[in-house]
Amino acid sequence: MKKFSVICAVALAAIMASCGNGTPKANMQDEVDSLSYAIGMAQTQGLKEYLVQRMGMDTTYIDDFVKGLNEAANAGDDKKTAAYFAGIQIGQQVSQQMMKGLNQELFGEDSTKTVSLSNFMAGFVAGTTGKGALMEMDSAANYADVKIKEVKRKNQEAQFGDNKKACEEFMAQIAKKEGVKELKDGIYYEVLVEGKGEIPADSSRVKVHYEGKLINDTIFDSSYERKEPTTFRCNQVIPGWTKALTSMPVGSTWMVYIPQDQAYADRETGKIKPFSCLCFKIELLGIEK
Repeated sequence: MKKFSVICAVALAAIMASCGNGTPKANMQDEVDSLSYAIGMAQTQGLKEYLVQRMGMDTTYIDDFVKGLNEAANAGDDKKTAAYFAGIQIGQQVSQQMMKGLNQELFGEDSTKTVSLSNFMAGFVAGTTGKGALMEMDSAANYADVKIKEVKRKNQEAQFGDNKKACEEFMAQIAKKEGVKELKDGIYYEVLVEGKGEIPADSSRVKVHYEGKLINDTIFDSSYERKEPTTFRCNQVIPGWTKALTSMPVGSTWMVYIPQDQAYADRETGKIKPFSCLCFKIELLGIEK
């Protein structure tokens, strides 16, 4: 039996269409009655987990869920009632998923800031009904795309501005270090082992060993620790890596210092916070043909 899905929910609603508004009572007079009951029960496999994990429902209120379920199932072909329940379902998605997701994307862990629900809903309803819109749909989409990036960046700079300053100071010190050379775009490197092999193109698939550190010497990734080299195309990694790899002869081992704008910039990934400079020991083992 398949786990609960939206399709299963529709089937469940159809099966229960003859039920009353209270908790339904089974009345098994023949094999079809028994079959109907068995199908109804079987279709609920995984339903409670779906309600809790995907819809954020508190099972303390399971009786209220059953009441709403019966009312929706009994609506039959009543288009007005069906539209009302569709609105409730989408509204719950706005509350439990869209708003939480937007706030997390824009403001991270800063709970003092939030998207305006009333303005969000004003735009949502205008877009749905096509009435009273203050923007054209394309204009709204373009404006949202641009402003999401701006607001997110401003908020991250407020939260992680110290990282950016520390990165600038670190790279300034690295630039003065004996034996360090500038590559391009503020990337610096020092040669630990001089290779004599071919230099990869940006589309080349390379085999490397590496270790990545933050400027406080925290190791965040290491193929050496995994005891297994890794392979990838030079153009499938952060810009700082691509520019280093496409300048290194095979057989080289470099220590590469990458400024935040050539690494993950305002993105956060694992131990790497926004605006972090990264330091990599990169050992270019070969180019895979």
